[in-house]
Amino acid sequence: MHVCAMSRRNIPGLTWSVFSRLTGVNRLGRRQHEIKRDLCTQEPLDLKEFFMRHLTARIKANGPLSIAEYMKEVLTNPVTGYYIKNEVFGESGDFITSPEINQMFGELIGIWCVHEWQQMGKPDKLQIVELGPGKGTLAADMMRVFSQFKEFNKAISLHLVEVSPKMRQFQLEALTGATTPEDTVVESQRSKYGPEVHWHRFLDQVPNERSCVIAHEFFDILPIYKFQKKDGEWHEILVDIQEGGGLRFIMSRGPTTNAKAFLTHLAETDERDHVEVSPESGIIVQKISQRVSDHGGRALIIDYGHEGTKKDTFRVKQISAGFSHV
Repeated sequence: MHVCAMSRRNIPGLTWSVFSRLTGVNRLGRRQHEIKRDLCTQEPLDLKEFFMRHLTARIKANGPLSIAEYMKEVLTNPVTGYYIKNEVFGESGDFITSPEINQMFGELIGIWCVHEWQQMGKPDKLQIVELGPGKGTLAADMMRVFSQFKEFNKAISLHLVEVSPKMRQFQLEALTGATTPEDTVVESQRSKYGPEVHWHRFLDQVPNERSCVIAHEFFDILPIYKFQKKDGEWHEILVDIQEGGGLRFIMSRGPTTNAKAFLTHLAETDERDHVEVSPESGIIVQKISQRVSDHGGRALIIDYGHEGTKKDTFRVKQISAGFSHV
């Protein structure tokens, strides 16, 4: 993409202040450094280079990044984020999840939703809420089941919590059969199965009504803070600038504010020397629990992990190149 093709309209969710900081281009389309050439004659933007500049500028201004801050930048940065810009799931992506392997997975979850609705007394309205719905494969498999139960299908609406415009396009096509230009943001549309589909960036934007909340492989991609014990003290693992270019992991010199805040649950007898904590996961689980408690419904969380016994589970590709995904 050339600079001259970029505008407010075709950079969804990106303010000009962020774009200007990343690229050095101001609202008039001129670089902040006295470059007089017309922008339309320049080479396509190297977004990787600009992303690296953005990260190094943050580190120089505020010090090393926590792993959580680094993950947020790499995964959901509005210009270069891995989940924002890439086709992540399926045979053409980096991950193949259960719904892509067999439709029976989503159909069984659909049957579970119908069963739980019956157990609730068949309320007239029920929201089916999916967090991080990927390409919409799981949602489509559930909706196909729902369409076989007319009374249930009439009662429900589908709410997808998704931050990625690219993923929303896949979901729109899977659930409605429609396609739209990349720069079009669709917030609601009737599905080909009957019920309305609504998109939200955050769970807080979903109406406070009776809901069945589904989270499949959602929590394992949320940002974490990483800590390592040395000489009896917990130090935080951070991301810093590497001499000669690129990024590197470093250990804080002593306990950080994050270490003091997030490790209070550890017993003195805990023998681990590595700990990973995801406060955001805890906050979202609490919000789901409160929503179900206040307004009724159910929640089904399917993920893969351990009971705290493992140490280092964080994985990064190409951190030294300055453009990575975890």
